[in-house]
Amino acid sequence: MFTPLTGRSVVVTGGTKGIGKGIARTFAEAGARIAVVGRDPEAGARAASELQAAGGGEVSFIRADVSSGADAERMVAETVERFGGLDVLCANAGIFPDVRLEQMTEQDIDAIFATNVKGTMLTVKAAIGALSRSDHGRVIITSSITGPITGYPGWSHYGATKAGQLGFMRTVCIELAKYGITVNAVMPGNIITEGLAGLGEDYQKTMAASIPLKRLGTVDDIGYAALYFASKEAGYVTGQTIIVDGGQILPESLEALA
Repeated sequence: MFTPLTGRSVVVTGGTKGIGKGIARTFAEAGARIAVVGRDPEAGARAASELQAAGGGEVSFIRADVSSGADAERMVAETVERFGGLDVLCANAGIFPDVRLEQMTEQDIDAIFATNVKGTMLTVKAAIGALSRSDHGRVIITSSITGPITGYPGWSHYGATKAGQLGFMRTVCIELAKYGITVNAVMPGNIITEGLAGLGEDYQKTMAASIPLKRLGTVDDIGYAALYFASKEAGYVTGQTIIVDGGQILPESLEALA
């Protein structure tokens, strides 16, 4: 049984939908106070209201674009003002547009790196001061199996950003260790979200068939992994990753699942 996170202050970027919303719900149910961060005020207000009703902790919305250093600084400042500090940062904000390299534009590349890599770096940088004043400083990055381990046509730029996040994590965890801050990453496989639903039912069935557990993951599966990294019991774990994919990366071929 993990020590409860009751009263802990948590920021979840990209927390208004998908995996981020699932992470926020898991932390709210654990009693934490949550600031969900996103760019859309209407979606943010809806998410905060839903999460507040479903969870046991206080939830509020902060509008910010993580690709902006000024927004990242303001996001942390508002969280500290509302909750009195910051204990856990879930750097989850990310985009995954589908385009193959032959059709990819320079703007496509710049946009995804601005959110997924630059946004992660700016968010963590902005949070260092507040996290260092906590006795429970935690950073959890949402990466992916795509890029660091696997590949998928149309996601070469996405995969590059997800691998880049892990490269960043492995050095920044050393830099922040002096403050008692841990930095770890969750690497989701195929998780049922609004974005995945948009890829169609055939895609979902095909992907489920390639997974040993024969199902796609849920946002709660990712939330529980993040909750472990945020726990008191994980205080000696830093620079590490947890793959949450139902065993997807293990079979050599579909024949292995026969």
